[in-house]
Amino acid sequence: MSAHILLVEDDPNLGFVIKDNLEVRGYAVTLCADGEAGTTTFRQRPFDACILDVMMPKKDGFALAQSIREANQQVPILFITAKSMLSDKRDGFTAGGDDYLVKPFSIDELCMRLEVFLRRTRETNRTVYGLGDYSFDAVNLELTHPRGKKSLTPKEADVLRLLCAHPNQVLKREDILRRVWGDDDYFMGRSMDVFISRLRKYLREDPRVQIQNHHGVGFKLQVRN
Repeated sequence: MSAHILLVEDDPNLGFVIKDNLEVRGYAVTLCADGEAGTTTFRQRPFDACILDVMMPKKDGFALAQSIREANQQVPILFITAKSMLSDKRDGFTAGGDDYLVKPFSIDELCMRLEVFLRRTRETNRTVYGLGDYSFDAVNLELTHPRGKKSLTPKEADVLRLLCAHPNQVLKREDILRRVWGDDDYFMGRSMDVFISRLRKYLREDPRVQIQNHHGVGFKLQVRN
């Protein structure tokens, strides 16, 4: 079955172009014209990913993303916007977004980002990593500690899974960016730093598990016995 995408875009021309192009590539797409309609539609059925414009009437994309996250911590959220300031991108990630595309963008780039998100849904084997007192379920996006369980966003899980696949090894920044974000430009690098900071916070209950920064090179997941 094709992946079902929720597209929320108030520009009818752009919305039609994106919807039409995604459907040509095999996606099923539900298009909404404002944030309130997007909230209602998301609650009616499951989606595999969400593409949200930021500047919209009734409810903007950031507020819509927060509503989606209240109902579902796992579904990937991709923002599309004309706003390109770093502070705007940080606001998007804080609201629960996983990635950010600045207009104008190519449909090929949009599809590339979607495929990075959806690759996980095509996996059939359950993968669980032990990290000190933590257990990381990479398929169900759950980080479990004796003191509680944390649901990760898809992007957080992608980063942690890549680090877990190479424990005690330095991974280059550009390699992480290309494998998780699909590109290694400056703004994606800054967003990666935000996700690394979040993961460090989630792992702070066990001092034996640390994500170390190797300045100018990359990151290493250090796990001590």
